[in-house]
Amino acid sequence: MPVALVLLLTLSSVILINGRSYGVGNVCDLGRRPNERPHSVKITDFGAVGDGETLNTLAFQNAVFYLKSFADKGGAQLYVPPGRWLTGSFNLTSHLTLFLEKDAVILASQDPSHWQVADALPSYGRGIDLPGKRYMSLINGDTLHDVVVTGDNGTIDGQGLVWWDRFNSHSLEYSRPHLVEFVSSGNVIVSNLTFLNAPAYTIHSVYCSNLYIHRVTANTSPESPYTIGIVPDSSENVCIQDSSINMGYDAISLKSGWDEYGISYARPTANVQIKNVYLGAASGSSISFGSEMSGGISDVEVRDAHIHNSLSGISFRTTNGRGGYIKEIDISNIHMVNVGTAFLANGSFGTHPDSGFDANAFPLVSHIRLHDIAGENISTAGYFFGTEESPFTSILLSNISLSIKNSDSPADFWQCSYVDGSSEFVVPEPCLELKSFDSSYGRAEAL
Repeated sequence: MPVALVLLLTLSSVILINGRSYGVGNVCDLGRRPNERPHSVKITDFGAVGDGETLNTLAFQNAVFYLKSFADKGGAQLYVPPGRWLTGSFNLTSHLTLFLEKDAVILASQDPSHWQVADALPSYGRGIDLPGKRYMSLINGDTLHDVVVTGDNGTIDGQGLVWWDRFNSHSLEYSRPHLVEFVSSGNVIVSNLTFLNAPAYTIHSVYCSNLYIHRVTANTSPESPYTIGIVPDSSENVCIQDSSINMGYDAISLKSGWDEYGISYARPTANVQIKNVYLGAASGSSISFGSEMSGGISDVEVRDAHIHNSLSGISFRTTNGRGGYIKEIDISNIHMVNVGTAFLANGSFGTHPDSGFDANAFPLVSHIRLHDIAGENISTAGYFFGTEESPFTSILLSNISLSIKNSDSPADFWQCSYVDGSSEFVVPEPCLELKSFDSSYGRAEAL
């Protein structure tokens, strides 16, 4: 393909606002097809029993160890046939496809002794629930390349109830595990699977690049505490599309490290595209940025999303001491139904990992564009609360129509402090700080 054409394809989804670039390259449109693997084995070849009771951790570990030998021979596939395959945590390897057939269910053990324990991530300095170490995820990839987790709509079930109960009763020994986690890995595909009952996060990518997630379903109970669907964390070139995610807390949450640890690690989340998703978040937000964003979050495009039955629709969260930034975000073509607060931007959200944070590390939240959004049965249009030390700037709202329920107090539709921006064609009318419209600031063009 000629170089000029490649460049044109890469730039075709960039949006300019007041001379600044919004959006990302065609992370999703370029697409990724998994490589054909010349070698394949079944998990039953390693003694696994799919009765839902036999522990198969050793079978998965041995299968992956065996398949490492094919890394330089085009890679290999580990095939999981129909059945209920109970296991503790296990690691993947490079040039591997894990394939779950229809009616295949990988079941996570509910015994903590079947889960390995790992050190805290360096950009966090501690676990998400507790100081110290954390349980490894059920399926792990560390420093890998060319990995596919896919199937014919097979299922990975975290059986998270026991972990939620331990969290609520403060009886955890270490921070809860996730279902799938990739660390410092590249060229990863997760597709065509159903994920249920994650103990904490469903899919967590941290320090990764080139991650493609599509046609996945992720569900947990609405009462599950702080469960999150997909978490791109200090990762770049991420696509999430054609998926349905309904979680107890957030559906999709972008992060990049926590306070002094994230500032020191300095790995941002950037170049993320999210499109054609169906999201619900019972006690959190369908799409959230932060609050752990100390490495920075930028160049994110969200479009064609249906948000329903959520405490908040789209959230930007940070607090003094975080440092970092949330900037160059473009969100459009969103439909919300039964949402508490459509837009929430809070500059005083969240806690600190320890007492070592820098109170003068002020976060930047700027150049956020929200447009072409409709909502029905919305309780509150928006809260935008920056701080005196770090006000939110350059917030653009346009072509937004929200139907507010119990609309007797228009003054409560929007609440704003320490924020500035502009708007046009927004119903109900936003707060004064966002009410003016600057035509030069609001110019939006697709190249």
